[in-house]
Amino acid sequence: MAIPRLRAFRGRLVYLAVSALGVMFRLLPLPIARGIGVSIAVVMSPLFRRDLRRADANLAAAYPEWPKGKRRATIRALCRHMGTSFAEFLWMPRVDLDKTTIYEGKEFITERKGGMIAITAHSGNWEWAARAIGAIATTTTMQRGRDEEDLNRLITTMRAKSNVRAVDRGSTAGNRELIRALRDGNLIAFLVDQNIRAESVKVPFFGRPALTPIGPAKLAIRTGVPVVLVFDERRGDKHIIRILPPIETSRDDDPIALTARITAVIEEEIRRKPEHWVWFHDRWRERPKWDIGEQVAASGEQEKP
Repeated sequence: MAIPRLRAFRGRLVYLAVSALGVMFRLLPLPIARGIGVSIAVVMSPLFRRDLRRADANLAAAYPEWPKGKRRATIRALCRHMGTSFAEFLWMPRVDLDKTTIYEGKEFITERKGGMIAITAHSGNWEWAARAIGAIATTTTMQRGRDEEDLNRLITTMRAKSNVRAVDRGSTAGNRELIRALRDGNLIAFLVDQNIRAESVKVPFFGRPALTPIGPAKLAIRTGVPVVLVFDERRGDKHIIRILPPIETSRDDDPIALTARITAVIEEEIRRKPEHWVWFHDRWRERPKWDIGEQVAASGEQEKP
């Protein structure tokens, strides 16, 4: 019982601290809030040495031609970016999208007929992207249910204010809610660039096979809805929301091939701004329990005439 209580206590502390910071940040102009966020990240980063070492190892594998100095500069830029994004997340209830955000390819969502699946990555400020997409389309997203109830409530509430309804991954009614939302013509958003406890298959990512959630591809194929990729990029004091042309799907599509295609686009985006992706994450970790690649491949073979 001690561990659940400790998690609840820790979650409550984080909730109170983040809530208090949010009140303070929203009293400030956005540029000053961003500067404070960067300062916090710079001061705190030495406390996360293991994550910094992992980021360096991942960059070395992804960019073997880079010298150590360039990897370290990228990691420093990433820490500053994360601090900026954290400040923006806290400040977001005040955001005026007309003054801060530029859409590219907006018509791919606003002129759609029926539901769509939107895919993004932990690149740029994905919470800002959620806010921007929620402003132009009713959006539902599946998120990891956290052990800390207070922290989970904080994130869910913040997303709800952005017109983004969060469904906890693994909830009994989660899949039904997603299908219902698609049938209602809504947008379903996923992040698929991390190695998580979900049904996954190995697809190429920076030259190495990486376990990648296959659920979004299977859902798109099952329902026959298109997949649209959305990315956020901070340029100066503006955010650019890039919406790519939709990928059409049909029930005959291969979910592994679709997952690989989506992952290739995500890799291309990361290569554009490598300092804006979370290299701290153990992306190439082995999780045999969640690797269903052979099952999916065998199922596809059985369905062939």
